[in-house]
Amino acid sequence: MTQAQISRIVAGILLAGASAGIAHGESSDALLKKLVEKGILTTKEADELESESKNEVKKDWVRGAGLPDWVTSMKLYGDFRGRFEQNNSENSAYYTRDRFRYRLRLGLTTTLLDNFELGFRVASGNPQTNPGGVLVGGQPITANQDLNSLESRKFLWIDAAYAKWTAIKNDTWTVSGTVGKMDNPFQLSNMIWDYDIVPEGAALQTVYNVNEKHALKLNAAAFVLDELNQGDPSPGGPAVSPSHDPYLFGGQALFESKWTPDFDTSVGVAAFTIDHKESLSSKVQPFYNAGNTRDANGFLANNFNPIIGSASATYKFGAIPIYPGKFPVKIGGEVMENPAADNNNEAWRVGFTLGKAGRKGAWELNYRYQHLEADAWFDALVDDDNGAYYAAGNPQLAGSGKASGWFGGTNVKGHQVVATYSITDFMNFTFIYYNNELIINTPGQTSEASHFMGELNWRF
Repeated sequence: MTQAQISRIVAGILLAGASAGIAHGESSDALLKKLVEKGILTTKEADELESESKNEVKKDWVRGAGLPDWVTSMKLYGDFRGRFEQNNSENSAYYTRDRFRYRLRLGLTTTLLDNFELGFRVASGNPQTNPGGVLVGGQPITANQDLNSLESRKFLWIDAAYAKWTAIKNDTWTVSGTVGKMDNPFQLSNMIWDYDIVPEGAALQTVYNVNEKHALKLNAAAFVLDELNQGDPSPGGPAVSPSHDPYLFGGQALFESKWTPDFDTSVGVAAFTIDHKESLSSKVQPFYNAGNTRDANGFLANNFNPIIGSASATYKFGAIPIYPGKFPVKIGGEVMENPAADNNNEAWRVGFTLGKAGRKGAWELNYRYQHLEADAWFDALVDDDNGAYYAAGNPQLAGSGKASGWFGGTNVKGHQVVATYSITDFMNFTFIYYNNELIINTPGQTSEASHFMGELNWRF
């Protein structure tokens, strides 16, 4: 037996003893650091021992909980966010709206033998009804819960429920498939997908590591938009064929490169299509956003087959006095065109990010300008916080079932500023500000509107 093997065995025994005596995270980290400083272990050996020790602790916990042998680990996680929010408009017909809101999320991820993963998450959220007044769940594009209704008890909803299998995982390939209600597999901005949307269906994700510096990622998915059963479920709504449920199909290719430890880039292309858009009506489904052109029955006037291009570059500069560690700067943008619509079918955004929040004392500042035309993409899926004021008579409201008001969605252009400061490793303060106006607006009416949010977020 070599000296290195003896040292590793002794270190393992010491590590196990220390972990049994006091909190695992504190004891193992401190002990391994001392062993490395004294030259008993190399840094690589210490990292391997720490990983093995943590895996053993996980296995002991699973066994102690009485779970079957095929369960290898379980992870509990969550967050709580408190927010003050204000919507206002330059149009005197709109009254400023102030709200206090919270978001609560709690999830559990379970890993099984043979690279299987099961997960679920519950989240808060205001209830949503369809146009017929039937409760259909929580709002799809936000988990925010308003403080209202005389201190009424609030709802918790199923926010995610999925099964995932990683069929291949090695240094070159990673291939995994997911079914259920899952976090969005596509890496796109909220000009395309509101970040709070948790789509339902099936997804396939593949990563091919070309070499140490370059990787090709391929994402594909099929999502269910609605299940109509025997036709229109809304009393008095337009008739809908029961055999034509609407679905969304999409794919994305990303080429990511890490040219140096301080410089990386990403370029990508994505495409989506909505099958049976004739089954989507604002008089049937409870759409939260606005913007798309619709007919008198609320049906979409255009198909959606958008093509999206994206690119970004990040460079880490040397340390600066007001930021801990290297200072990252990121620039990027997206362009989109929907060839299925004859006009009002384009969108683009460009912006930059300074810094990166997430650890104590770090901060992040983000700015972007966005131009999202009415029929560039399905309005029900885009950022609901990015909105402006609609006055009565706007042509984009025809058939939408919506009166005048402040709405997020498409047909909006303007600015967004987001500033985040990490007070601790687990708590952030964030300031968000939108200033927008409508692209197609009622003649003689002011559509300019602002949206302000200040929030504290704790995570675990």
